[in-house]
Amino acid sequence: MCLKWWEMGKGLIWATAEDLARNRGQVLSLYRQILRSLNSPGLPLNLAARLAKKAEVRAIFMLGAEEHSLRNIEDLVDAAEYSLCLLRNGEIPKYIQ
Repeated sequence: MCLKWWEMGKGLIWATAEDLARNRGQVLSLYRQILRSLNSPGLPLNLAARLAKKAEVRAIFMLGAEEHSLRNIEDLVDAAEYSLCLLRNGEIPKYIQ
């Protein structure tokens, strides 16, 4: 039997402790990469703007840490990966702009 990502663990739609543990490494990696990317000299941000953006990223990840829906967790990871891609291309994602 092949389980879909929303059927993992015992919670079906809701994340179990093992589902959350499985995503932890990827989420921490994305968080660190986004914070590092905000330090890029290619972004048109002064020091105050960089610190403000980093505070916004921390707030987003802290709110995301309380999420228990597998679909919402998947959406948050996708949004973080997309934002990281934009940051690496020298653009500021609109949701943290």
